[in-house]
Amino acid sequence: MTEVHSAHDLLLRANKITKQFGGLIAVNEVSVDLRKGEIHAVIGPNGAGKSTLTNLLTGDLPLTSGHVALNGQDITGWTPEKISRHGLGRSYQKTNIFRSFSVWDNVRLSAQSRSQPMPFNPLAWLQQASQMADVNERAERALELAGLQNRRQAMAGAASHGEQRQLEIAMTLATEPQVLLLDEPLAGMGVAEAESMVQLLLRLKPSHAMMLVEHDIDAIFALADQLTVMVNGQVIASGLPAEVRADEGVQAAYLGEDE
Repeated sequence: MTEVHSAHDLLLRANKITKQFGGLIAVNEVSVDLRKGEIHAVIGPNGAGKSTLTNLLTGDLPLTSGHVALNGQDITGWTPEKISRHGLGRSYQKTNIFRSFSVWDNVRLSAQSRSQPMPFNPLAWLQQASQMADVNERAERALELAGLQNRRQAMAGAASHGEQRQLEIAMTLATEPQVLLLDEPLAGMGVAEAESMVQLLLRLKPSHAMMLVEHDIDAIFALADQLTVMVNGQVIASGLPAEVRADEGVQAAYLGEDE
């Protein structure tokens, strides 16, 4: 049975994007569609080009060729800040937070970045943010979505690894993105923390288009609506998870490693 999608569901489209570093082609003509209400997982061995793909979509790396459209608008060549303000949020492989600030202040700073993108002065911003009702409302919504309401006064650096990953997603949500790119959000987590993160991603799914780069295969097959497999910078299979999992080429190149 073929799935029917509305044109309005398609929030991000990458069309044959390529990144070349000298003689190395790190990402080779990769195409990805991200739709609202879906989690599109990207898997592959180390060095497959997954993080490079993420950095191309966010503008952190310039494309060698190809195009990226966000909300129907060509964003190829845009700066990361402009792309973020247009509705794309991301998390990183290594948690990226203000460790000496509280959980609440971290989220509030992110919310304020939407209103005051430049110049960035966190201490001055914190003083101003307490007077900004709209900033506080966005931060409160993000904190609630991420399930961190009861940890708001905790110091970010003292939070558990899982809570820090949740905090980074809360900070991203405070910028009110429509598209979320999450780079290994389950990395380094125990069973309980991983389950908490899976539940968070499922809560976010209906109102966002999401791309998930992850090594936890069990979580991938529990979460993903669409699955793309990359090896050596190229897509070797893409489609419904069950179809991709049954692909002999995928099993030989990647999934077989875990058997």
